[in-house]
Amino acid sequence: MRKKLAFLFVCCFLGFFAQAFAQFLPEEVAERPKWEEFLKTAEIVGQVQLTGPDSVTNPWRLTLSKDGVTNDAIWKNIEGMQKGYKEGWKYEIAAYLFDKYLELNMVSPTVEKEFRRDRGSAQWWIESEMSLKTKNEKNIKTPSIKVFSWNRATFLHRFFDNLIGNEDRHANNIRITKDWRMILIDHSRSFRTSKKFTQELIYTEKHKEGPKLMKELPRAMVEKIKALNHDVIKGFVGDTLDEDEINGVLKRRDLILKEIDKLIKQFGEENVLY
Repeated sequence: MRKKLAFLFVCCFLGFFAQAFAQFLPEEVAERPKWEEFLKTAEIVGQVQLTGPDSVTNPWRLTLSKDGVTNDAIWKNIEGMQKGYKEGWKYEIAAYLFDKYLELNMVSPTVEKEFRRDRGSAQWWIESEMSLKTKNEKNIKTPSIKVFSWNRATFLHRFFDNLIGNEDRHANNIRITKDWRMILIDHSRSFRTSKKFTQELIYTEKHKEGPKLMKELPRAMVEKIKALNHDVIKGFVGDTLDEDEINGVLKRRDLILKEIDKLIKQFGEENVLY
């Protein structure tokens, strides 16, 4: 009886442990090539443009259908200076490609797709329970069993936004699934190249809202950014980023590694890297 209970405990613990770091689940990640192909080739059977204060870039919500499968996608073709910000639909694709390289698994499949004779990005629509904005406004508490994984997901999104230089991460583009996984959307204001985004990180103890550290990170992901160089990045992002944007990533990578060293000295390696 004791052996049976111990076995059940281990199974439950390992199940929780596996879920603690997963955003898109392994079975969903395995489906990504299929959904990338679907986004590229499915027929557009419905369309509506999203407007209003929460849809600054006025993207389109497209309904796609192929071989009996129907799913929506967010399509953008915004490019250049808009309302004081540099926007780029290709950055949506580059962010997804970085997500894949890092095995972050927090960004939906995103590909190039033509719509109304224009090139743009199409991102797989994820049905979420709410945004972080809604969570905050309604003071919805994170379930106690999910606090550990939610905190680690928060550290991961800070790491990701630091690396890609995303100046537009706000509470409405952090989506929360019914089972409390964090999904990141809207990366058209990423991959900045100015000194503001290549000499300083967005999330550190100096954040304008107070200290926002990358306190706990997967060791494997840190090793992956150590291996980054121009050719590696160019190899997986293709023409979605130019030379200056690639160099900007590498400069931020160096800043991230310095920040991680600082955190390790402060908290201990065993408490920072897992």
